[in-house]
Amino acid sequence: MDSPTFTFVLYTLFLLCLNTTLSTSSSSLPMSLKTQATILVSLKQDFEPNTSLKTWNISNYMSLCSWYGIQCDTNNTSIVSLDISNLNISGTFSSSITKLSNLKFLNISNNLFNGNLSWKFSYFKDLEVFDAYNNEFNCSLPIEVTKLPKLKYLNLGGNFFNGEIPSSYGNMLSLNYLSLAGNDLRGFIPYELGNLTNLTHLLLGYYNVFDGEIPSHFGNLVNLVHLDLANCGLKGSIPNELGKLYKLDTLFLQTNQLSGSIPSQLGNLSSLKSLDMSNNELSGNIPNEFSNLHELTLLNLFINKLYGEIPSFVSELPNLEVLKLWHNNFTGSIPSKLGQSGKLSELDLSTNKLTGLVPKSLCIGKKLKILILLNNFLFGSLPNELGECYTLQRVRLGQNFLTGSIPKGFLYLPQLSLLELQNNYLSGFLPPQEISNTNSSSKLGEMNLSNNRLSGSLPSSIGNFPNLQIMLLHGNRFSGEIPRDIGKLKNILRLDMSFNNFSGKIPIEIGECSLVTYLDLSRNQLSGPIPIQLSQIHILNYLNVSWNNLNQTLPKELGAIKGLTSADFSNNDFSGSIPEIGQFSMFNSTSFIGNPKLCGYDLNPCNRSSSTVSESQDQNNGHAKPGVLVKYKLLFALALLFCSLVFATLAIIKSRKGIRQDSNSWKLTAFQKIEYGSEDILGCIKESNIIGRGGAGVVYGGTMPNDEKIAVKKLLGINKGCSYDNGLSAEIKTLGRIRHRYIVKLLAFCSNRDTNLLVYEYMTNGSLGEVLHGKRGGYLEWNVRVKIAIEAAKGLCYLHHDCCPMIVHRDVKSNNILLDSEFEAHVADFGLAKFLLQENNGGTSECMSSIVGSYGYIAPEYAYTLKVDEKSDVYSFGVVLLELLTGRRPVGDFGEEGMDIVQWTKLQTELNKEKVVKILDKRLHHNIPLDEAMQLFFVAMLCVQEQSVERPTMREVVEMLVQAKQPNIFQM
Repeated sequence: MDSPTFTFVLYTLFLLCLNTTLSTSSSSLPMSLKTQATILVSLKQDFEPNTSLKTWNISNYMSLCSWYGIQCDTNNTSIVSLDISNLNISGTFSSSITKLSNLKFLNISNNLFNGNLSWKFSYFKDLEVFDAYNNEFNCSLPIEVTKLPKLKYLNLGGNFFNGEIPSSYGNMLSLNYLSLAGNDLRGFIPYELGNLTNLTHLLLGYYNVFDGEIPSHFGNLVNLVHLDLANCGLKGSIPNELGKLYKLDTLFLQTNQLSGSIPSQLGNLSSLKSLDMSNNELSGNIPNEFSNLHELTLLNLFINKLYGEIPSFVSELPNLEVLKLWHNNFTGSIPSKLGQSGKLSELDLSTNKLTGLVPKSLCIGKKLKILILLNNFLFGSLPNELGECYTLQRVRLGQNFLTGSIPKGFLYLPQLSLLELQNNYLSGFLPPQEISNTNSSSKLGEMNLSNNRLSGSLPSSIGNFPNLQIMLLHGNRFSGEIPRDIGKLKNILRLDMSFNNFSGKIPIEIGECSLVTYLDLSRNQLSGPIPIQLSQIHILNYLNVSWNNLNQTLPKELGAIKGLTSADFSNNDFSGSIPEIGQFSMFNSTSFIGNPKLCGYDLNPCNRSSSTVSESQDQNNGHAKPGVLVKYKLLFALALLFCSLVFATLAIIKSRKGIRQDSNSWKLTAFQKIEYGSEDILGCIKESNIIGRGGAGVVYGGTMPNDEKIAVKKLLGINKGCSYDNGLSAEIKTLGRIRHRYIVKLLAFCSNRDTNLLVYEYMTNGSLGEVLHGKRGGYLEWNVRVKIAIEAAKGLCYLHHDCCPMIVHRDVKSNNILLDSEFEAHVADFGLAKFLLQENNGGTSECMSSIVGSYGYIAPEYAYTLKVDEKSDVYSFGVVLLELLTGRRPVGDFGEEGMDIVQWTKLQTELNKEKVVKILDKRLHHNIPLDEAMQLFFVAMLCVQEQSVERPTMREVVEMLVQAKQPNIFQM
């Protein structure tokens, strides 16, 4: 090749290379910092203002890489990471984010973003992490994310995504982490997810409700470390293929409807640390192959149908910390060496059929915190080693056949907050606190030693429990005097020492227990007077000193205790007359019978003339004639009657005037679109229109000019001056904004200075209580009852979990669950109790009435603390479920004074859901799904647990009720 030709070729190659270089350089030029800053500022405009993002300012674009939540590449030219998690930001998230095409990391979790995620995810060619956990996205799952070739981490959990999981999600082969938990997904779990063999974490549970079984294809996910399919409606058996997941350290399958036996193949999961299959319908034995799970720290199998003995190898698992097998049908004894590894911290084997001894080795490692073995058939003595288990916090050993004495030091363990030993055969003295431990501060809040054979005197160290709120000693053989140190229990709320052999006087120091609301000293041998110091307990509402040898007169000071609504002084040796003041007038004759020297009640009236002479002596000579006194008393009675008639007449005139006054003086606030005015509403307020009465007010029915039927509640307990603008405005507006299918709509509020009227939508079929217990009793068939239970639960769930602030109903009962024409349930009167009780700075607290619930529905803790919360609502709803199951009223249908539906149900079933047939409403047809009935019973008994912390939330109640629907019909 000659020189010119060679030169031309070189030049041509140079141009080609130059063009290629320029072209390449041009195509890879990064987006300018200003452009990227503009995109972020544009995003920010769709957010609610947030101080953390104040650096996002276009004038500051040169420092873009130092803006909050931003990371750039090594050249500080392109954003590669955006993290604005945990900022509580609300608003929509614009799809313009995809213009930041060099992003590798995008985290918007734990905010309040809503809308959808219909972005062009394919623009994120390098995105490896996308975390949108815990927001409010409400749409179907985005399909476009499947086009992210490098995506390794995808978290869309904790939102409101709905619909099905796309099968194309099984194409994201690079994924290591996938969470879709905590959404509203339905349909089947696609088997294609079994193709994601690089996954280490898969979370699909919690509030999603899937059809069908766990896909056997999940056995292909051989790199899985964490699999969570809890609480998502899964049915069928657990696939054996899960036994191939050798790297798995966490397997959560709890709260589903899984059935069949536990696969022995799960014993191959030698790396497993946490295994939870509780709250299912699993049956059979614990597989012997579980002896290979040497790494296991947590084993939860409670609430199933498992049987057989607890295998002895359980005590040989070297790392076991938590073992919960309660509510099954296990038999035999507890493995004698359980706890020998020294790592056991929580043990719950309650409600089984276990026999034998409580093992001595449970606390050998001094780490045991929770010990619950109640409701079994355990016998023998408690191990003395428990008295030295200083880590114990909760102990529940009631309802067994335990004998012997209480171990020394057991009552005084420094971390112990709950001790239950009731309903056993324990004997001996109550051990005193050793001097070496008297300086340690006890955390004990509840002690139940009732119904045993304990004897001897109470040690003075019984006063060394500064945090004790409940002490139940009834049904033992304690004797001697009640120690004066009882007055040191400054936080005691419930004190029951009945059915013992206590003697001597009631110590005056008991009056120093200023917080006690329940005091029962009945069925002892106490003597002397009732100390007037009891009147210092201003919140005492239950007092029982019956069946003792108490004497002298009843202290009139007790009548000043305004909260004292129940008292029993019967079968003593009291004398004189019953004080005619204060609370004494509220008690009936049964409170005083069995005191021959006591007069002033129906069965033993005092000689009024002689008593009047002694009380009203003539000032001149100290005597008065009986005839004169009778004359004066008659005149006084007539005068009193005349005044009463005058005042009643004036009140009626005033009431009519208040209701019928010019409608212009009324203020009407509408929360829905209505086509009538205050005058139309006032027309409903007449005696002939009354359709219901309750503690909160009288309810009137009426038809408006447009033929719309409404219900008008005239609030009671709100006196003159408590108008709409004077204390109820904000609260009523809150109720008016509530929109939920299963909550009665508040249409309007109408008020003047004297009267407050709430206008509701009309419910054609009245209340659930009327239908169950009224003239149409038994009308509801089984499927309708289950439907009502689910719908009412959803309404309460909305009040508890979706309203901000949360609304506690405070008066859940069947009469406050209303039924429309289709027998759809609607929760009514929500929030009224709270709002009528609420005090505010406006000085209207004296106008509020004390509405705190209805008899038979009130949770036990109210009697102790006078406080109600959302778990009190859960208890009341449990009573409603028992009404639906049994057709009985909460109280009065059980043939024994004082027994309610909860106590009766426990007595009839012994908490065994297999015995639910005994309590079912006899008016129902015979073809009832037995599984549904048992599940409803189980949910009800969870709701009415005595300890509020053990009750489920309403959200959990809804899930369990929805899962109660079963296809099989059993003949009953």
